[in-house]
Amino acid sequence: MSAKIYLSLGSNMGDRAGNIAQAIAELRAQGVRVVRESALYETEPVEFREQPWFLNSVIEAETELEPYDLLGAIAQVERGLGRERGIPKGPRVIDIDILLYGNGELHTPELDIPHAHMTERRFVLVPFAEIAPDVLHPTTRKTIAELLRETADRSDVRRFSP
Repeated sequence: MSAKIYLSLGSNMGDRAGNIAQAIAELRAQGVRVVRESALYETEPVEFREQPWFLNSVIEAETELEPYDLLGAIAQVERGLGRERGIPKGPRVIDIDILLYGNGELHTPELDIPHAHMTERRFVLVPFAEIAPDVLHPTTRKTIAELLRETADRSDVRRFSP
């Protein structure tokens, strides 16, 4: 059975746009059928601020992969693109997060769906609202557009034009 998923992608090292494009291509090879892609957004770092700005996007996709298999596929894509886990929240070649998996919820030490912090991050909500403003968050029961309007995050998120 196919599940509709939403993934967030970010990069702030090297060819940021190229890293995201390559990650999307690699996800396709792992069984993730991309339905829609947001534009790229240049975003200021939050939490760990002393690092280069990010490019971020959100994709809507479908997959037969179960949540943990999807997490494994994502980790493989990240490793393949050179992701090294150094400073928490620090610079990275690529970062891919599962935002939503169908309408489901899953809360374990390894995986939190819906993503625990997505409602607090404009760098997620702005591109998400671009492609799916009416999607309901399964916990809050609010649309992505509502969550974007209500978030306390005021960090800078602007559409990227190379």
